[in-house]
Amino acid sequence: MTEDFYDVLGVSQDASEEEIKAAYRKKASEYHPDVSDDPDAEEKFKKAKKAKEVLTDEEKRQAYDRMGHERFEQAEKRGGFDGGGGADGARGNPFGGAGGGGAGGFEDIFEQFFGGGRGGGGGGDRPRQGQDLRTSLDLDLEEAFEGVEREFSVTRPSRCPDCDGEGHPPDADARTCPNCDGRGQVTQVQQTPFGRMQQTGTCRQCGGDGTLYSETCATCDGEGQVREESTLSVDIPAGIRDGQTLRMEGEGAPGRNRGPNGDLLIEVSVADHPDFERDGDDLQYQHPISFPQATFGDTVEVPTLDGTVEMDVPAGTQSGETFRLKGKGMPRLRRRGRGDLYVQVQVVTPDDLNEEQREALKEFAEAGGEEVDVKEGFFERIKSSF
Repeated sequence: MTEDFYDVLGVSQDASEEEIKAAYRKKASEYHPDVSDDPDAEEKFKKAKKAKEVLTDEEKRQAYDRMGHERFEQAEKRGGFDGGGGADGARGNPFGGAGGGGAGGFEDIFEQFFGGGRGGGGGGDRPRQGQDLRTSLDLDLEEAFEGVEREFSVTRPSRCPDCDGEGHPPDADARTCPNCDGRGQVTQVQQTPFGRMQQTGTCRQCGGDGTLYSETCATCDGEGQVREESTLSVDIPAGIRDGQTLRMEGEGAPGRNRGPNGDLLIEVSVADHPDFERDGDDLQYQHPISFPQATFGDTVEVPTLDGTVEMDVPAGTQSGETFRLKGKGMPRLRRRGRGDLYVQVQVVTPDDLNEEQREALKEFAEAGGEEVDVKEGFFERIKSSF
């Protein structure tokens, strides 16, 4: 069976146009073929786009709610309509009538061809996917570098254990809702200067179930859900960035009428590091060196997130120069390899020289900039005194 448009976007039947558009944007960002690794991404993207087009068109949505998914698609294949209103049929309404569909508009014609209702059982009794839930998780940079499995607790709705999500005891007496005649939906009709306007929504009396019960579950007050704290475990991929979101399928709110659970979205926050600054997949680090090391060159040990490495500082290095250590940054998420580590050296001026160091620098200062012969071992003494 083809997936219902509301289920495709993960919204309820009474969702507003803005909620539908927001749900579509989320699906599009997740399944767009240019960004998704899902092998079925293109098909899922097309479904979401089609669902948005229908549910954000007032006339199409009304027809869809009345006819049900399969009958609606049959009507489309037969060329039953071309997208709804527009004054005087400007958008090609083949059923005639002023674009909004006055008396005898396309809603009536659909009903004549296919009858009312949502295809077989009322709009309220079909399964609905549960809502997505959100939580957050804090990591340090080392955890983001390595990738870890983390346990966390979340308080979320779950199916009531006493009524199994039904909202009423198993032996409660049932009767058809008189407000919607068991359809789970009610349609309000208003006559306006522009024609007859119809709006279909969930029946408030039965909550869309189409049935009323003599008792409600005492545990969940008829909601079918209770809130409980759950401990879950999630795998954090190496290289995850601050602000990225992980999705745990089926760990969200329970669905209605035995529909699937929603998903749990986990927003990851990566804490700042005292030594390294992150820039995408690259890391930046400031490393102090002494004046002799900058002058004469040296090999220094530089920390990384997975141990120390040696780095050559060439003679004559200036304070503030940056050196690149290739492949010593963060793992690249969804790609091979790692970013780079950029090491900026800072020449440290000593403020507690001993007598030997003072004499060596004084001798260097007196000889600096002049083409003079210095004593044998002059530079070695300068270097070794620090």
